[in-house]
Amino acid sequence: MASKVLVTLYGNDVAPRFDLATEVLIASVDDEGVVREEKTMVLPQASAEKLCHMVLTEEVKAVICGGIEQEYYDYLTWKRVEVIESVVGLYNSVLEKFARGELKSGDILFDGLVEEKNGGQ
Repeated sequence: MASKVLVTLYGNDVAPRFDLATEVLIASVDDEGVVREEKTMVLPQASAEKLCHMVLTEEVKAVICGGIEQEYYDYLTWKRVEVIESVVGLYNSVLEKFARGELKSGDILFDGLVEEKNGGQ
């Protein structure tokens, strides 16, 4: 059975703050770790309460975001939604790592940029 994941977006990156995100990606990931469906939604304004409501109405099982206030973290986990927070990186890399079951809170996925700044080493 496929599960849904919501990623807060800022351009092509994971949004730095849950409560300020105005764009989200909702994806379905199957049991084999394959992303089956993706849809992007633009919100009329940033609202953590509306994002939480969207998570529940869309039956999302996991949320990937940057920073999140404790109040919203507690609410989502109380509703049995996995929250993977403090994630930094391009959303497609983050989503791939999540689909493989390897993403954890605090992950920073900018390897290519780090290599370029260090002279490609």
